[in-house]
Amino acid sequence: MLIIGGGTTGTGIARDLSLRGIGCVLIDQKDINAGASGANHGLLHSGARYMLKDSETAVECSQESELLKRLAPRCIEDTGGLFVAVAKDDDRYIAQFPGLCRQHGIACTPLDIADARTKEPCLAPDLKAVFHVPDAVVDPFRLSLDNAADAQKHGARILRNTRVMEFISHNGTLSAARVQDVRTGKIFLIEALQYINATGAWADKVAAMAGVHIPMLYSKGSLVITQNRISSRVINRLRPASDADILVPGGTVSIIGTTSLEIDNLDDIRPTMDEVDMIIRQGAVMVPVLATTRYIRAYAGVRPLVKNGSEKGRTISRNYTLRDHEAEGVENLVTITGGKLTTYRLMAEKTVDIVAKRLNNTVSCQTAVLPLPPSKKGAWTEPGKSPRAWAAHPRPKDTLICECEMVSESMVDDIVDTLNAEGSPPSLEEVGRRSRIGKGPCQGTFCSFRLAAYLYHTGNLEGDQGFFQVKAFVNERWKGFMPLVRDKELMRLEMQESFLCGLFNMEVDR
Repeated sequence: MLIIGGGTTGTGIARDLSLRGIGCVLIDQKDINAGASGANHGLLHSGARYMLKDSETAVECSQESELLKRLAPRCIEDTGGLFVAVAKDDDRYIAQFPGLCRQHGIACTPLDIADARTKEPCLAPDLKAVFHVPDAVVDPFRLSLDNAADAQKHGARILRNTRVMEFISHNGTLSAARVQDVRTGKIFLIEALQYINATGAWADKVAAMAGVHIPMLYSKGSLVITQNRISSRVINRLRPASDADILVPGGTVSIIGTTSLEIDNLDDIRPTMDEVDMIIRQGAVMVPVLATTRYIRAYAGVRPLVKNGSEKGRTISRNYTLRDHEAEGVENLVTITGGKLTTYRLMAEKTVDIVAKRLNNTVSCQTAVLPLPPSKKGAWTEPGKSPRAWAAHPRPKDTLICECEMVSESMVDDIVDTLNAEGSPPSLEEVGRRSRIGKGPCQGTFCSFRLAAYLYHTGNLEGDQGFFQVKAFVNERWKGFMPLVRDKELMRLEMQESFLCGLFNMEVDR
């Protein structure tokens, strides 16, 4: 099998295939979780958000969420969640909510408002209803990296920075994919019996190479990260799904979002100042402290939604789309797109069922019963783990690379070892994606240079690679910092610009 796309679904497919004894290669044009899987809020949905208009998604989220809590507990913080209604919210929907939960098999408990505000003091004073549901928080990076590691353990191969250029086909059967190593420019063929398109928002572009079309709509969702953790639990606005109505705790921070804005261009996905202002303003209705808290970064991802007629935005189902393309004349291509992070395992299972049947493989899916083993690949993605590890086992000679998040040289060594083991040298962005480097208040201003220097010292960078990688790393962080710049944050901006441009001349191309 050739799997195209290294997000949560792609890595889940690789694990499922390998556990059934089917060999596979997974490629991604960038890196594991470099797309939408790495740009969500990390909410493990109970399903309650989708009950009103998307019953199938609600049930699947409810079932898969409980399954993942048992099988991948190291990737999940089982916080629980609250749905809260403020004075202006619709009484009819509030009255419907408990019944809808029962109808969809979702545990729902009404809470005394005073008790809820004691447990979560950040809640607005004008609440008129509060319900507890089994929401949780998942680390999407660790989830994908652990899936990838277990797939490799069972024989899968992973190629980062490898993009599909074209398919070679004969009489409706794909025989090979012509791919390119985007770092070296080397072009080579990958021959496979079956091809799986798990590229998310790029699904139609990849399918088009095989001569088939998937009508897609791209919905950008932006989110904002607070400097401190605001709540212990996930907090949802008790209303039909809308903008800025979910606050998700994530380790030492909280994430508030999201938006739904239709876009056409996938090349430059970033949050805007107007979106940030709207998210903060709307979020503060249910959690007032959001109006005055400090934010460290905003970011945006794209929901790959498959169109059905004239539907748009939030009216399109959040369920997944799975197509085998046989009716379109392509016998050995499958496309899986859409869906939720919470349902990734189910999406992978349904996809592998199709290709396994084509190969007469009768081994049943194992991912619904076998726990997901923890791996070295995802060991340092967890917020707050690095400081705890540093405090528990201080090493005088283990220099800190990132002071904001307490990431040390030995932690970077662990990450670099896993990247080198895949046969491709590490980059700053790849190390950052597998750690907390660059995610603190300085947003990579200082730690990017320290990391580059350390990678030179250990022989993992050479020539002028460091300059371009630092520039790319910092620019990516700045995309999320710029929409937040106002008032006191202007001082941080001036400091960063003086350091990066005045001292290191980073604004000049080389």
